[in-house]
Amino acid sequence: MINNLENILKKKISCKSVWFMRQAGRYLPEFQEIRQNNKNFIELCFNSKLSSEITLQPINRFNLDSAIIFSDILLVPYALGQEVSFIKNLGPELSKINMNKFLKISDDNFYETLKPVYKAIEITRKKLDREKSLISFVGAPWTLLVYMLDLRKGKNKIDTSKLDSSDIEISTILDNLTKFLCLHIKNQIDAGANVVQIFDSWAGFVPEKKINEYCFTPNKKIVEFCRKEKIPNICFPKGLQKKYLEFNNIVQPDGINIDYEVEPVWAKENLKNVVIQGGLHPEALLKTEEEMFKEATKYIQNFKDTPYVFNLGHGLLPETDPDRVKKLIKFYRDF
Repeated sequence: MINNLENILKKKISCKSVWFMRQAGRYLPEFQEIRQNNKNFIELCFNSKLSSEITLQPINRFNLDSAIIFSDILLVPYALGQEVSFIKNLGPELSKINMNKFLKISDDNFYETLKPVYKAIEITRKKLDREKSLISFVGAPWTLLVYMLDLRKGKNKIDTSKLDSSDIEISTILDNLTKFLCLHIKNQIDAGANVVQIFDSWAGFVPEKKINEYCFTPNKKIVEFCRKEKIPNICFPKGLQKKYLEFNNIVQPDGINIDYEVEPVWAKENLKNVVIQGGLHPEALLKTEEEMFKEATKYIQNFKDTPYVFNLGHGLLPETDPDRVKKLIKFYRDF
């Protein structure tokens, strides 16, 4: 079907397709009900049946064009030997990395740990309409590194001092992560996913002198793997601003998700040979309907004759009213 995400990405065709990052999750009352009874987030991600049910909740409610599997980017570090816990109001916390353990995990052990994710994809693919795409995802190596080495200092700052003293170790970590991320992508596609999105959510915080080594090169390796395996892919290097141009030229993904700091006119003029996705600020859905539609129109009009997938410049916020999501989808489809 023409609105299949994988067809848009492969053929770089322009058509009406819409889905949202974090469309399955905290803003939906049906998700909150499940979460109330499942306090451990990692265990919830590994519950194949519930993970599939959560994935399908926004599809059942809004009839979006694509589903994205309910999971988490930090399941990969977990499968590579780090303990992961989620602290309320603080976010994820990982145990200190054990390099010996990290470098000795076998492909089979990795697969077995993440098998419930692949099972959830299998269940979902059977229940999802054939014309709808099922999106899998991974965190990019740099973004995972930020969590694995505990580089975060609040929501908008990182501690780069930890990077300066251990470059060799960091390159080893990035290489090993890249290998297992490619394996995780392949396993998800084999289970029934059609597309992969690569989230480099901390790309904007890469030290300037390390942008190639930490951001461009690892993403390029993953995209090249996807190209070899014929896996449609979307990169989301959040926070790169005008370095989106360099990223796109070097990495050459099938699709690129722009964040809300990237001007849509600039993106259309500069990001070539790629399907552009997203851009709308998630906070637009917290404003008046008139303001929300006005901001959405800016993206719809700008990309109307360009291969484009309507989405956001980051994930849906927990305080979003589901009714606003419904109205925005209708507005886009009726435009």
